[in-house]
Formats: sequence, structure tokens, C-alpha cells
Amino acid sequence: METKKTLLYKSKKCDKGYMGFIMKNIMIVFGTRPEAIKMCPLVKTLEKDERIESIVCATGQHREMLDAVLEIFNVKPQYDLNVMSHGQTIVDVSNKVLTGVDKVIKECNPDIVLVHGDTSTTLNGALAAFYNQKPIGHVEAGLRTGDIYSPFPEEANRKLTGAIATLHFAATKSNKENLERENIHNNIYITGNTVIDALLSVIDENHKFEDESLNKIDFENKKLILLTAHRRENWGEPMKGIFAAVREMVARNEDVNVIFPMHKNPLIRELATEGFRGIEDKVHLIEPLEYVDFANLMAKCYLIMTDSGGIQEEAPALGKPVMVLRTETERPEAIEAGTVKLAGINKDDIFNIANELINDKEAYEKMAHAANPYGDGKACERIVNNIIEYFK
Repeated sequence: METKKTLLYKSKKCDKGYMGFIMKNIMIVFGTRPEAIKMCPLVKTLEKDERIESIVCATGQHREMLDAVLEIFNVKPQYDLNVMSHGQTIVDVSNKVLTGVDKVIKECNPDIVLVHGDTSTTLNGALAAFYNQKPIGHVEAGLRTGDIYSPFPEEANRKLTGAIATLHFAATKSNKENLERENIHNNIYITGNTVIDALLSVIDENHKFEDESLNKIDFENKKLILLTAHRRENWGEPMKGIFAAVREMVARNEDVNVIFPMHKNPLIRELATEGFRGIEDKVHLIEPLEYVDFANLMAKCYLIMTDSGGIQEEAPALGKPVMVLRTETERPEAIEAGTVKLAGINKDDIFNIANELINDKEAYEKMAHAANPYGDGKACERIVNNIIEYFK
């Protein structure tokens, strides 16, 4: 069967300036839920472009959460490595992804391999491309905290991927500057973040949640705070401090409720169950939400407290202040723009910042109306055009 890859631009295509341009075979590799959310809009943009034949390789580093996102965006991978196993370690995932992606590259012979961000799939997918001497496009390039062990192993993954990447798609100017400080100067493109493209496509003010308990919440008259916490470096005592701060916050503010979609990790669930025992009427412990439900919950809530990276980018697009429950962030432009506050992991610091945003309207409005530094929803379009320009 003839594919787009076998075609040359002729006749009417020549009028668009693509005379003699050979179709490019672009392979997209991702494996976790956050990667899928940020890469699926790019997959759809590539699919619509007649200049490109796209191939999707899902590693399955996450399984159920990944599949749910693929279904939302109607993306069907041509290759699924299904690497996830119970009790898997970073080394287990890395070995399976490296060997699996290597086999796929040898079979489909792409012109370029695109990876995203900073997961084990990212680094090992990029290594497989490098070992096969294929150009690598790194989406969301240039994020840095400056601490190789925080977040772990993401900071190392993103630095190592940047060192072997060919094209660097940086979301912001500061990401570009991070790369330049590491003596990476060629083929850096500021595109905005693809997560904004994804987010804006699924928000619906009349959205109904699958979890009926969320549909019963009085979002109009209650100040609903969305809490997420899952980072490896916060396991144990830091997370206990976070939960203690939240407990004090709801005790002192009658109109505040908290929604905590609990990560599947048993340790986090145990800490949450113990930390919020007796106040389940004010702190709602729910199962993890699918992407569309979560995005629309962000849009309806008052404030977000999180140790997630992606939420720091998404929430400002919805006008929601974000408290980052970490000691550092690789997204300093959000702090500079005023959309994010770095709250740390100290109980008193977290409580004081949250309490101010709950009770000081001016402080809240200043954050809520700050400009989003992460883009306008056209990042995917820019990335595709940058790739085509590189090959031309």
C-alpha cells in the first residue's frame, strides 16, 4: 500500500513552495500520561500535515493512565512496547524502552525521532535514536532546576537528552537560555508549551464529571482547593507536613474544601488517609481523574496546590493561582510572571501562603490575572513548521 512517505510534492503543491520536498517520516515516542497529554496534540497536528508521515511509538511506561489519554485524543499508536510491570524500577523501564525503541527504529527507519520532556522513556528513546544515528527532536527542552537529584531522575534525564538532541523545542525564552548556558546553541526554537494546546481543546464550562461526587460540589459558594502530591522527593515526612498544613487550612477557613485525587502509589494513599482522618467532609479523597475531568476541575477550582510540573504551566492559562509544594521549580518564568508561588514543604510556610490567598482578595487577583508565560495554544503548529524548515 502506498503511503504519504513515497510521494513527492508535485503540481498544486509546487504553488505552496514545496517543490521537490520529499515526505518526511517522523517517529513520536512517549510512554507516560503527562507525555501523552503534551504529545497527542502534536501527533494530531502531524497527522493533518500532508508533508509528513507520522509513526507513534507508545512505550507503555504508564498503562491505564496512558491508554485513557490516547482514547481522549483518538491516537492509535502503530507500536506499543507495553513495558510496564508491577514493581518496576527505573533500570527495568530504561532497559525495556531502550531495546524496544531500538527495534522499532530499525524497522521503520524514521527521518527524525521526537521525544518529550524528562521521563525514562524520554532519555532511553533518545538514546535509541542516537545509537541509530537518527536526529532527535526534544519537545519541552531546556527545563532545569540546577539540582541533579531534584526532581529525580527527571533533571538528569532532561540534561542528558539535551546533550544528544538535534532540535530543541523550548517552551520559553528562559528554557532557551538554560540550553545556551550548557553550550547548546544550534536549532533552538521557542514554541510555547504543547500542554496549552491540549488544555484549551478540552475545557467546557458545562462539563459533567464522571465522579458524581464532584457534580454535587458547590463551586460557586465554596472555595475549592485542588491538591495534588506525588513527587518521589516528597514521600514521607515532607508529605506529612504538606497534609498537616492543609488540615490546618481547612480548620481555620469554614468556606474552604479540598479535593485530593490520590495517586495510585500505596504509600501516598496511606499518608493521605492518615493525614486527613476525621475531616473527610472537608478534604475529599477521590480516585485519580482522567485528563478531561482533571482539566475541567482545574477550571472550576479556586486555587491549586501541587508538586506537579505540568500543572504550573496549565493553571495560569485558566487564571488559577498555583502554590508549588517543592523547594525548587524548573519553571522560574511562572514565578517571575506572578502566576506561581514557590511554597516549599514547610508546614507553616504552606499554611501562611494558602491562608493569604484565601483571605486577601488583592493578593489572589494579582496572581489570577497574571499573564501566562507558557504560550497561546499554537506550539504544535510551530514545532511542525520548525521540523519542515530544518529538513528543507
